[in-house]
Amino acid sequence: MKIRYLLHNAYGVGGTIRTVFNQANALCATHDVEIASVYRTAETPAFPLDPRVRLVSVTGLRNDGSRWTGKPDRRRRLLRRTRMLPNPLPHGNDFRYNRWDPMVDLKIIRYMRAQRDGILISTRPALNLLSAWFGPRRLIRIGQDHMNFSSYKPNLQAQIVRAYPRLDAVTVLTHADLESYRAAVGDTVNLTRIPNGIPPREAAPEGDRAKVVVAAGRLFRQKGFDLLIEAWVRVHERHPDWRLHIFGEGKLRPKLAEQIAEHGLGDVVKLRGMSRTLDAEFAKSSIFVLSSRKEGLPMVLLEAMGTGLPVVSFDCPTGPADVVQDEVNGLLIPAEDVPGLADGLSRMIDSPADRAAFGAAAKATAAGYEMPVIAAQWDDLFQRVSRELAAR
Repeated sequence: MKIRYLLHNAYGVGGTIRTVFNQANALCATHDVEIASVYRTAETPAFPLDPRVRLVSVTGLRNDGSRWTGKPDRRRRLLRRTRMLPNPLPHGNDFRYNRWDPMVDLKIIRYMRAQRDGILISTRPALNLLSAWFGPRRLIRIGQDHMNFSSYKPNLQAQIVRAYPRLDAVTVLTHADLESYRAAVGDTVNLTRIPNGIPPREAAPEGDRAKVVVAAGRLFRQKGFDLLIEAWVRVHERHPDWRLHIFGEGKLRPKLAEQIAEHGLGDVVKLRGMSRTLDAEFAKSSIFVLSSRKEGLPMVLLEAMGTGLPVVSFDCPTGPADVVQDEVNGLLIPAEDVPGLADGLSRMIDSPADRAAFGAAAKATAAGYEMPVIAAQWDDLFQRVSRELAAR
């Protein structure tokens, strides 16, 4: 079966990209798989991709609108400037849409309509809306939601409610988001929960774990690293010999570095940048912390648990509560409760027995999210939707 994924930018480092690559790598053994990237921002992808998966560029453009084959041009093209104006098109409510222009819209639609058969999987609201309105009905059209319905602004929610019934299926990541969608669209949309999947892990080498708490993600407001640093001020007072390592890059790096310096934490809180060996870093650490303000189903959480790390996490909407069982494989802290996060981290630091028990339970939980398990759920969805369409 032909499977075509449509991504905003397959060359970035976000969780959606990593999730789609994991799916493609798992499904390409039995399907003809292609990933179509609207934009191209690097020579090669940041994540490993099976050579059987084709990667194509829909527009041949960088994010700034210049051609990938030419010199970067920071001046915005006239067509792209139109996105700075109020836009009546439904997908204009997706915040990524201000990077597009009418020619990009046209090329996305042409790509979709060039597919003669198979499955088209779009991966963010703007692309889902384009697929709903313009994707050919000869394809099985599946929209993925990698965040959660409640996180979208009202105008975008209204467009989702209007358009998603035109899709053949919509997948969400968590039980909570499944209920949010059902409350919004009723039975007009074929909804299925399929969580993110992680590649099977090689056994981490046994050894002493350092007095390190680890966090990872893009350095954006959503990930709440500013809240984590505030919590670490309290943790450091109680446990001055412990360290906090934050992996990732993003526009908030200068501000976070300044916050660390203002609190005098430069020796204990480290911004470690991007790492291609996160599993090895997790294997050397003692605790994983998730401080996000909102999530879909964070890949990095599953990956950390897969290495046997106990978790201290905000119970933010919507992903952590699907994975973290409070007092079983980690601790769930009320969302954005900075003192509570500090107390949870301190408790985990104080109790080696809890760290060992929660870490073992975390590893068992993560095994249920490995890609062979999740790929089977995708195959089940493909077969079910195919049967439903044939019956019509």
